Amino acid sequence: MAMRELDLEEQEKLEELKAWWRHNGRLILLVIIAAAVAVAGMNAWRWYQNSQAAQASQLYEALAKAARAGDAKALRDTGGALTEGYEGTLYASMGALAAAHFHFERGELKSAKAQLQWVLERSPSEDFRELARLRLAALLLDEKAHDEALKLLEAQPLDAYVAQFAALRGDVLVAKNLPAQARAEYLRALEKADGEGGAFRDSVQMRLDALGG
Repeated sequence: MAMRELDLEEQEKLEELKAWWRHNGRLILLVIIAAAVAVAGMNAWRWYQNSQAAQASQLYEALAKAARAGDAKALRDTGGALTEGYEGTLYASMGALAAAHFHFERGELKSAKAQLQWVLERSPSEDFRELARLRLAALLLDEKAHDEALKLLEAQPLDAYVAQFAALRGDVLVAKNLPAQARAEYLRALEKADGEGGAFRDSVQMRLDALGG
């Protein structure tokens, strides 16, 4: 009898469990599936990022090789593939900066400016954006687009670039025949040049001395 009561009790518990599962099982399965999908998604995303970086690295190496060889077509092709397919990688920014230098060396200023503008607008790296801003402003100075250059240099740069921004603003102001303002920028560049090499400081000091110190 005791055995039968135990069987009945277990049967009741089993029926309760079945009823509970019928009521809650679907939700639990959905939660389990969602968790599994999330984990799989994270793993897939890591794999995708690693895959993207590896492919972008190969394209960048091809671009650098084309630049060394002076192969403009190969450089354009690999550069386009980098910026279009791997925009979020640092390799795309590095490729655009290298392409800008390539075009500048050949006097193709429009193409150089386009590459720098791309880095300025789309690079995930603040450092690369600051470098692009400086180089683009220097190109505008060469083109005598002084106001455009100053507008680019208005933005507050990262601390590491404050001295370089000030020095370039000084150069633009000299070109605009504003020596007093240029002198102030050169002095600011020297003040902020603690992390810069001696060559940079000497260059700024030379320009300052030319203005009368």
